[in-house]
Amino acid sequence: MITASTCGSLSFMYPLSFLQNHLKFLLYEMKIVILMRNSVYDRHLRSNRGKEVRWEKMILKMIAHKKGMTQIFDENGKVIPVTVLQFVPGHVVMKKTEEKDGYNALVLGFEDTNERKLRKSEAGLYKKSNIPPKRMLKESRVGKKDLDSFEIGQEIGIDIFRKDEHVDVSAKSKGRGFTGVMKRHGMVGAKRSHGTHEYFRHGGSIGSSAYPSRVFKGKKMPGRYGGTKVKIQNLLIAGIQPEKNIMLVKGAVPGPNKGYITVSPAVKKQAVQTRTS
Repeated sequence: MITASTCGSLSFMYPLSFLQNHLKFLLYEMKIVILMRNSVYDRHLRSNRGKEVRWEKMILKMIAHKKGMTQIFDENGKVIPVTVLQFVPGHVVMKKTEEKDGYNALVLGFEDTNERKLRKSEAGLYKKSNIPPKRMLKESRVGKKDLDSFEIGQEIGIDIFRKDEHVDVSAKSKGRGFTGVMKRHGMVGAKRSHGTHEYFRHGGSIGSSAYPSRVFKGKKMPGRYGGTKVKIQNLLIAGIQPEKNIMLVKGAVPGPNKGYITVSPAVKKQAVQTRTS
């Protein structure tokens, strides 16, 4: 119980009932904050459950060329649209360790190139590893046991994937230049009747004049479209031809034909399998 003596100099400024109610309100707010923090922590544990065993299967990033799209038929005669990916074999160029670099990772090199096109630091890396110069490098995080199972110069190909598995693909999308709101955001435009003139493909109003007297950030307007990194997850492997280094992926893949595609085992599918097992 709060008395005038415990309140000190505040007793003559505020009524005693006001101080008691204010203290109850503060205690109630503290209780809510503690409950919210506990619930957030529980959600964090549930979301991270199984992450420590995600590395049971390595998430190696491989490079492939997009050849185009075609279609195949399954055993029931159903048409399946697929994208043809021509894989490029990779070679282990460097092994990063937790003792030296703070984490374990494999650095893979793809496609031979001329040494004069490389920086001196990159050329020195290949000379040290006794590997032909590569056009591009990809780093993949792996576990300690997986890191020890690879050697410098070892070749890694399409054989790490299996049919009916899922993969994540990422690439730079086709650049479309400066486009309007209908192409960039899928807006429907204005009506083609009732006296509409030169306004068919416009975006409409972008804000008020008196208030707030400005355009809000993030407003969908015309601008540059495409030419950005796009990642698509959980694409099904419809078929593999190891002798030709060809993979058939169900669905569309970003980027133009003959472009570079980064392919890796699906992370989310592994997490689901880990939690259900």
